Amino acid sequence: MRITGESMKNELQLKVKQKFVKDYKNGYPLISKESIMNSKDLTSEGTVIKLVDERNQFIGKGYYGKQNKGLGWLLSFDQNEEIGPRFFIDKIQTAIDTRGTFYNNPDTTAFRVFNGEGDGIGGLIIDYYDGYYVISWYSEGIYQFKDYVIDALTKIVEFKGIYQKKRFDAKGQYIEEDDFVTGEKGEFPIIVKENGVHFAIYLNDGAMVGVFLDQREVRKLIRDKYAYGKRVLNTFSYTGAFSVFAAIGGAQKTTSVDLANRSLQKTKEQFSINNIDPSTQDIIVEDVFHYFKYAVKKNLLFDMVILDPPSFARSKKHTFSAEKDYKDLLKEAITITEDNGVIVASTNCSSFGMNKFKTFIDIAFKELGGQYKLMEEYSLPDDFKTNKHFKEGNYLKVVFIKKLKA
Repeated sequence: MRITGESMKNELQLKVKQKFVKDYKNGYPLISKESIMNSKDLTSEGTVIKLVDERNQFIGKGYYGKQNKGLGWLLSFDQNEEIGPRFFIDKIQTAIDTRGTFYNNPDTTAFRVFNGEGDGIGGLIIDYYDGYYVISWYSEGIYQFKDYVIDALTKIVEFKGIYQKKRFDAKGQYIEEDDFVTGEKGEFPIIVKENGVHFAIYLNDGAMVGVFLDQREVRKLIRDKYAYGKRVLNTFSYTGAFSVFAAIGGAQKTTSVDLANRSLQKTKEQFSINNIDPSTQDIIVEDVFHYFKYAVKKNLLFDMVILDPPSFARSKKHTFSAEKDYKDLLKEAITITEDNGVIVASTNCSSFGMNKFKTFIDIAFKELGGQYKLMEEYSLPDDFKTNKHFKEGNYLKVVFIKKLKA
């Protein structure tokens, strides 16, 4: 049921436990179950909620929508602000205004327009692909505001079409459907550009569209500084985006390894649209952990190894958790990296920060008796705006590591 202006007047009041009040007043946006005294009063996702302290003093207002560990998001600290059409127009307009340099860059036609709590509305993501907008809804609660968001986009920008990804069901997963919302349907693949390199994008083919936009700066650096003349191994390669940038940067050869069967054709397609013959590259469908063992057995060594695993993954023989297993993954990579070669270690796990990630790196090298040098590090690019009070939102950690000669 869509939320109406009338129902906005009847906000549900939630009482915050005293020890959490300061965090919320300082701008922490995720409403946690353990912070709320009367969370049992929450029954309908999308309900506008007002947070008060134990003395009924106003803290902020937001909405009820289950996402990850939260019950919803704080949206405003103004007691008189209505979470209605004007609110969404203002937030989305502000976000688009701050992306002006991206809209005006002919070499990059895919980027993030609205990044959840970083732009003031947790649970809502909007990406841009050469005239098409893709809205991702991360809870049933934020989806109740669908009409406001689509109306806001329609008023603010010109577009070819709008698609959506419902990233919620009983298990918090993507809901399969056509995903088209309004405008004109795309003819897929749409070919977008990122720093002059082409990507084939499918907006109607599952939760993923063909490229992860948050790695833009890392791919550019690999192309411009690290790839030339190198043998590059790209693990958990998805559609081979890192491999394409490395090949364009003059890599001697790229090897892409991913367990998903579809990665083979998707990676071939990305090479082909950039006028690179896929047969000149190695594209392997295999469990990455099996491939590491194969590489050791065959004495294969690489000048660059790219590690960008999912935060959590399960295959028939392996369960991988970044928080528990990244150190061991690094050890596998170190073993098949040439002396003076580079490991690009990346994770999107939000449960630990950069310092802990560097600890994984240090322990991995020490356990192997090796030496290393940290070359450079990256976090989210500018279009992935974050909230300084919500460190979990700044999830991306990428470190370029040089394996020193023993």
